[in-house]
Amino acid sequence: MNSTFLLAAEGEDINPLIPETYDIVWSAVVFVVIAVVFAKYVVPRLTKVLEERSEKIEGGIAKAEAVQAEAQETLQQYQEQLAEARLEAARIREEARNQGQQILSQMRADAQAEADRIVASGHAQLEAQRQQIVTELRSELGRTAVDLAEKIIGQSVADEAKQAASIDRFLAELDSNDRIGAGR
Repeated sequence: MNSTFLLAAEGEDINPLIPETYDIVWSAVVFVVIAVVFAKYVVPRLTKVLEERSEKIEGGIAKAEAVQAEAQETLQQYQEQLAEARLEAARIREEARNQGQQILSQMRADAQAEADRIVASGHAQLEAQRQQIVTELRSELGRTAVDLAEKIIGQSVADEAKQAASIDRFLAELDSNDRIGAGR
């Protein structure tokens, strides 16, 4: 220590910021050893890890692109199937509508035919009843006319042939009078 003071006292200028030569040499040796160890062991491992990560990332990106392309293709197929399904549904609705209209028109035709049949049957029944009533009325009217004639004449009109002819002539006169009256 005294020597340091002595040297300082003698006037040598010592810069405290500049290290001694032995410090520089030993620091350089340690730096080179550390650099060699880093270059030989640490840097290759670090490079290997970075390459693996890079490969994983690139593989992940490639997988993602493949999955995205597949998803896009699947979406395209789904949209095509959906469009086909919509067309099929529209065709089925149109076919059902046409069948419904055909069924409805068939039902209307059947109902009209049934109504016509019922009306015709009703007319036939009415005509048969009318004929039956006319027949009954004729026979009733004939008996009444014969009874009335017997009372007026005071004799029995027993001959059935004459009686039937008289009744028929009387009814024919009534029919002709009805037709003349209906024509007016």
